[in-house]
Amino acid sequence: MVETETPESAEQVLFRVLGPVCATRGDTVHAVGGPGARALLAMLLLDAGQSVPIARIVDVLWNNEPPTTARTIVQGYISRLRKWLSDVDPGGAVIETEGSDYRLVVDPRRVDVTLARSLLARARGRGSAERAELLGRAQALWRGPELSDIDRRVRAPELTELRFTVIEARIDADLDLGRHDEVMGELAALVDTYPFREHFTAQFVLALYRGGRRAAALEVYQRFARRAAAERGIEPGVALRELHSRVLRDDTGLLSQPTVVTPRVGLLTPAELPAPPRGFAGREPELAWLDGLRTSADGTAPVIGVVAGPAGIGKSALAVLWGSRNAELFPDGVLHVAMRGFDPRRPPLDPAEALARFLLALGVAVHDVPAEVGDRAALYRTLLAGRRVLVVIDDARDAEQVRPLLPGGGTSLVLVTSRRRLDGLVADGARLLVLDILSAAAAERVVEHVAGAPRDAEETAARARLVELCGYLPLALRIAGARLVVRPQWTTTDLVAELADERGRLAGLGLDDETGVRAALDVTVRGLAPEQGSALALLGVFPGQWFDVHAVAALCGTTVAGARERLHGLAESFLVVEVDADLFGVHDLVRLFARDQLDGAGEPVDAVAALRELLRYYLVAADSARRHLRTIPDGLTPATDFPDLARPDLPDRAAALDWFEREWPTLLACAAAGAEAGCHDLVWRLARIAGEYRRVRPRRDDWEWLVGVGLDSARAAGDGRGEVLVLLNRLVMLSRFGAGPESVADAERSVTIAADLDDPHILAMAYNGLSSAHFTARRYREALAGYERALELAQRAGNRGTEANLLNNIAQAHLNLDDPAAAVAPQRAAVAAYREVGDLGFVGLALANLAELEHATGEFAAAAAHADEAVSLAELNGQTLTEAFGREVLARVRRDLGDITSARRELELAVALYEQVGSPLAESAVAALNSLPPDSLPPDSPPTRV
Repeated sequence: MVETETPESAEQVLFRVLGPVCATRGDTVHAVGGPGARALLAMLLLDAGQSVPIARIVDVLWNNEPPTTARTIVQGYISRLRKWLSDVDPGGAVIETEGSDYRLVVDPRRVDVTLARSLLARARGRGSAERAELLGRAQALWRGPELSDIDRRVRAPELTELRFTVIEARIDADLDLGRHDEVMGELAALVDTYPFREHFTAQFVLALYRGGRRAAALEVYQRFARRAAAERGIEPGVALRELHSRVLRDDTGLLSQPTVVTPRVGLLTPAELPAPPRGFAGREPELAWLDGLRTSADGTAPVIGVVAGPAGIGKSALAVLWGSRNAELFPDGVLHVAMRGFDPRRPPLDPAEALARFLLALGVAVHDVPAEVGDRAALYRTLLAGRRVLVVIDDARDAEQVRPLLPGGGTSLVLVTSRRRLDGLVADGARLLVLDILSAAAAERVVEHVAGAPRDAEETAARARLVELCGYLPLALRIAGARLVVRPQWTTTDLVAELADERGRLAGLGLDDETGVRAALDVTVRGLAPEQGSALALLGVFPGQWFDVHAVAALCGTTVAGARERLHGLAESFLVVEVDADLFGVHDLVRLFARDQLDGAGEPVDAVAALRELLRYYLVAADSARRHLRTIPDGLTPATDFPDLARPDLPDRAAALDWFEREWPTLLACAAAGAEAGCHDLVWRLARIAGEYRRVRPRRDDWEWLVGVGLDSARAAGDGRGEVLVLLNRLVMLSRFGAGPESVADAERSVTIAADLDDPHILAMAYNGLSSAHFTARRYREALAGYERALELAQRAGNRGTEANLLNNIAQAHLNLDDPAAAVAPQRAAVAAYREVGDLGFVGLALANLAELEHATGEFAAAAAHADEAVSLAELNGQTLTEAFGREVLARVRRDLGDITSARRELELAVALYEQVGSPLAESAVAALNSLPPDSLPPDSPPTRV
């Protein structure tokens, strides 16, 4: 990263993600497209200068559920963005295509987040007034919540953390300048808004104390301590407790400012870096981040950078390469030590021994090296004072191993690499860089460097699959390349075939017992606490890639707080990654490693029993979510069946839909794993309960698969009630996509089974399903008779929600028997019943049906009002099919009132929505659109009746 300045010229374009995603030139704001295009722009800006694979773009924009036209849509977005860039920033930023990847080439000084980071870096170590000014400029770059206008499609929690860091650092500078009175009100608001942001609390306590309000300062501390214990089960951190103690003692030293130590002069010029790695690829942004470190030194304190990440990610290689390229910037030498923090053969290096090595490298005679570690550290700091030295501390185990090796002042720069985050150093002011996997293009370059260029198109395609199976992990990529070299008779296709088998993939990514992905991960796991190792092993049961603390609590048989603590411990060692608050992910190779650990985690793990606990959790959570979507008529109550399971907090419909969208791939994976393990009694319930989500947001492929798995499981479990309930789900799914006629046999079977159960409620549901099958087969009289029979049964069972469904269906049967007048009354009754039970999702559908009937009977005003309400409810609840149908009905009304322009707009929207979910109803909407006359009728033209 280079040092940057805020653009001063009104002609300078600044690209922004710290607030709404846009570009600005002076006070002029240039927005682009809709949420999808803005989300793509945000992804490119956040990875500016780096290739972004189209597969990742598609996954992010559609939350892993892309439509079949996703790549075409992305290409359209790219075209739109390129035109926008040429208009907004001619001759400036451009989007380049690299294979199937895209890369935004832009001056980093013109991206607000880069600018904010640069101002923050420049502020470190400066005088208080200059720090306050620089950090104030950084804070002013925020114009609202980060990425605030892209429908939460792109998530970058690090931007929120950056905002907190800037605010905290700016307030620190203001406090150093004695501005405690000026910041007191701001701090009060920050502490109220972010009650567990401990540094804000500490700043507020200090400001109050310096303002002569000692009692209020103590009360703020006590309030934080009580709330942290009650809601998080934690105590205040060491720094805050020490501040509290000093306020209690009325330590007037809190009123003074720190002094600056005058540097001193040292001795020799060491050059200890090993040779830089060969075949390095794909770390340009990380190298730029390290460049930014070297500009931060100001002579008052060493700059410390922590490069952290999982085993095999390339931390040491990055540090050594950057140090080799920049050695000339450190005329007083380069020190290097391997701390053996995670060495499988030798214990971690004692800091005293590391200090002795440094002192010898700096020219201290052996007999002059002090015996005590404290004396060695003091001499080391004295020798480095005033010198420009690079200190590379490789493979550190923890912050305590590193602290004695830190220079005390001067312009030295320290690089630390570790498989842990070293939060203690970060809390002391170190900057943290967490390495992620390589891009696909960079990963292929790593293999190419080891094994040579691919010979033909077939091998090029095989290489792309090979790097995917390696998880884009540098260590795995180098081993894969080496295997191709040492076995020249093998083709890339042969190696891909071997690694495609998950059971042998880790073995295939090893050269011997000590060199490979499994060996590297094994060393990391040895350093875990027992409960963390057990949790990691249990994650081997988990069939999905993302999991939250509630799922892990169920899996481990612990509390949510206990699961969170274990996951945070695993995240500190980069065995899992926290992708959002309380939501974690795991790399594919770590997942396979965890699966291998199941038999070695202390007591042997019963994988099937653990999977059953996981399935029970998802039953409870999915049931909690679906009850926000519609009235539930099936009588399944997992929360009552499994009362001890914690569940996520889902306060409303929006939260429930968000949960389903996020967890949907995991729900499918759990159903598949449960069926394979023979947990059929739980799988059919999960298929039934989770399938309610697809009733609200229909998509045929995965819904049909889930119903099929559920039906097989209900039959395997011999559960007739379960078979009926899942069959009914399949009937709904088929009818939604116009494929209901072939389902009559299934519907008749559901009635036969339900009749034997002697349950009027289930029998009513079965008759409803059979009648719907007749309906889609255009046997409307049989359908009407069945609906009326089912209505009697539902009324006898006292189920108002099922009554509402049946009234709606009875009305539709009348309509298709060419008797819309007879349909109006039951349809209005259905709307009233849905409103009564609070089923807002089906209120929208019933209103759209009512609007269609009113249009057919010439009640245009009522039809328009009800169609408008149906569309509004469908938009609010994310019901794509209902919204499309409501707009289609609204278009008919507008057409017959002579407003052809509005009719055309509604039909165009309806077609797009139908196509979005793959509904065959798109064809009739397109036909209606094509039949519209070219021009609107004059406003005073009389309405036409149909």
